[in-house]
Amino acid sequence: MSMSFQPPSLIGATTPSVTNTAFMDRYEAARSPGSIMTYEYKNTKPKKQLKEITKILKPETKTFLKVPYKFAYNIKDRCVVCGTHKVWEAGDNLRPPLPLHKVRKGYPMRGTYCEKHAAIHRQYEMLEQQILAEEHGLSFSAYVPKAPSVSSLNPLNMVTGPLTTLKESDIASLSSSGWTIKPPQAQEETREEELFRLVIESDAINKRVKTLLTEGAKVVTVEEGDEQ
Repeated sequence: MSMSFQPPSLIGATTPSVTNTAFMDRYEAARSPGSIMTYEYKNTKPKKQLKEITKILKPETKTFLKVPYKFAYNIKDRCVVCGTHKVWEAGDNLRPPLPLHKVRKGYPMRGTYCEKHAAIHRQYEMLEQQILAEEHGLSFSAYVPKAPSVSSLNPLNMVTGPLTTLKESDIASLSSSGWTIKPPQAQEETREEELFRLVIESDAINKRVKTLLTEGAKVVTVEEGDEQ
């Protein structure tokens, strides 16, 4: 079954509509309703790019004699930029924050962002983080989601908590690598428990000694005539 893109609907429209952006300039095409897109900056410097994308996300206003007097789409579930009707689910990862009337500051609007302008707002947030990191001499890399590897999904490779028990092979392997493995000592230890603990400690020490001898550890002896 093939899936087709369903364009957003404007309030009052009988059929879904998407503005044809082929003959629009960069600014008008970015502010018009449509599918999710990545905004291509005109400027190359990050601070100028921030002003550019902030202008894109400013709420649309109504004007009288070229004087703005109110916001055009400051209504619940309406995109404050293009007027697209959008109801966000509470658990939607793409759900944007409440729009501010000056984007970076100001009072919260009653409307929201559509999917297209929510994606542009996410791009705006990443640009802000990049500028902040560069001002403090830090490197910035955008988050790129990756699918989990097959090995990480294997239940046998998942560790649910700290290890509380060790097998005999684990103790032998750790001891040969230089680790000192001691069993927990009870507050009131019987003779049998003490014997069991000492046998394990002795066995671990002997395995480490054998490993050192096998690897050819050099033992330096000092003769009596060499002492000063």
